[in-house]
Amino acid sequence: MTLSLIPASQRRTLGEIDERLDFSIGDRAAKRSAFWLMLTLSGIIAVSGVVADSTATVIGAMIVAPLSTPILGVGLGIVTGRGRLVLASLGYVLAGVVLVTILGVVFAQLLPNPTNVLANSQVLGRTSPTLVDLLAALATGMAGAVAITRRDVGDVLPGVAIAISLVPPLGVVGVCLGSGAPSLALGAFVLFASNVVAMIITSLVVLTIAGYGREAAEEPVGERHSRPSRRRAYAVLAIALVVVTVPMVANSLSSLWSRQIATAADSWLHSSGDDTSEVTGVSWTGDTVTVSVLSPPDLPPIEELQTTVDELVPWNPEVVVVHTVGERSAAG
Repeated sequence: MTLSLIPASQRRTLGEIDERLDFSIGDRAAKRSAFWLMLTLSGIIAVSGVVADSTATVIGAMIVAPLSTPILGVGLGIVTGRGRLVLASLGYVLAGVVLVTILGVVFAQLLPNPTNVLANSQVLGRTSPTLVDLLAALATGMAGAVAITRRDVGDVLPGVAIAISLVPPLGVVGVCLGSGAPSLALGAFVLFASNVVAMIITSLVVLTIAGYGREAAEEPVGERHSRPSRRRAYAVLAIALVVVTVPMVANSLSSLWSRQIATAADSWLHSSGDDTSEVTGVSWTGDTVTVSVLSPPDLPPIEELQTTVDELVPWNPEVVVVHTVGERSAAG
């Protein structure tokens, strides 16, 4: 397994990994200034892209963002038993969260109508993460960890940076907070947190398989006196994984049920033989599901739709139909 994942001829040494992930080794001042400079610029680019609803700009922020370095540093610290590296790396991640979030809040205050930005695709695409996002984050984190340990695949890191999406969700958190939408901000933060947890977990797996833990254990003791409990670290990660997974499961189920209800509502609308009606949207608010329809004045009995929804959703939510009366007409 180790040979196929990390061939010995391409495996970076522990010293090389330390040089890339530990800001206290080598030219410390240069590493730290580069981190803060690039993080600030990536935050500005990300928030600008979110506000302008520009996918290309947001992708640029992903490439520039340096947050993956301290996140992988957390994994390396746990595997090699260096509590100082774990704490220092977590400090950089938390400080980065605060910095980018503040940038988002500030940008939101400069907008003439901050609530308008909440409806754009950059915000909506990051405020309701699902299990698919977690699966993608795990795969991307694995790719990032492999790229950091192998000399021959280091050029995939820009692609990893785009896929893992660390800074844009934080930009969305700040913009949503600044626009008075804390629930949307929480959804975006869940996406960020799930990406962080996924990257740490996959880096633990890859770095352990690659033997960096054994290599660190063979070095002189030194700072290993501060070795953290790996069981404690694994327990914290397990709890964090559960915490971010629960809302993602809820969003996944909500998305599934919304599609099923939309299909059921479409069949309900057309049960009277009218082909001009259409379902324009399905949304949730607590235990109420709102179905928006566009149709002629007469609707089939809403009780029929309620019965169908009760069969689809376990807790039997109340169905509210928002009826927009309309008809189709052709010129000539």
